Amino acid sequence: MGGFLHQYFLNNSGKEIYKWLHYFDIYERHFERFRNRKPVVVEVGVYKGGSLEMWRAYFGEGAQIVGIDIDPACKVHESEQVEVFIGSQDDPELLDRIVEKYGPIDIVVDDGSHMMDHVIATFEHLYQHVQPNGVYLVEDTHTSYWDAYGGGLRRPGSFMEFAKGKLDEINAHHSRGALPANAFTNSTDSICVYDSIVVFEKRPQGKRQTLITGRE
Repeated sequence: MGGFLHQYFLNNSGKEIYKWLHYFDIYERHFERFRNRKPVVVEVGVYKGGSLEMWRAYFGEGAQIVGIDIDPACKVHESEQVEVFIGSQDDPELLDRIVEKYGPIDIVVDDGSHMMDHVIATFEHLYQHVQPNGVYLVEDTHTSYWDAYGGGLRRPGSFMEFAKGKLDEINAHHSRGALPANAFTNSTDSICVYDSIVVFEKRPQGKRQTLITGRE
């Protein structure tokens, strides 16, 4: 039958929602623990506004939903618990305004331009402002393989190649000095890769390197 989000999508008679069906199970898997806990959720890409309403319904009373879009017409989708900021997702001043007003952020969903430089710039600016146990989800990563978005198979500068580099960073402590541990290493618990989605789960990693032998 699917979870809340899948059913919401199937029964939606309001503003249009553009998502691949398999996304909904992924959302529920990573977002369920935030329901009814008044999270701050930032979605890059507003378009018809349907997903902003979906997030508000899913996360419940007190959640703050923030949309980012370059189209000024998207301001019409503001409502109680929903604010829309107009501008480019790679504009650091815009992102700083959002962080100043609503940070730290619990969840980021990047469904914006899908241009490789934009997606990477947004991640590099916002990830540090996601709370220590938050989630950063990038969707439609199939565009990483499309030339029109600056992508291509194993093309340097694509988001998927960027994410592959993050796999090394999360394991930096084991590189024997070849790759110094950094803020990403020390704040990231997991990287989950799905068809067209990459999810970064944050959790402080101060004790991850402790070796337990299992001996008395």
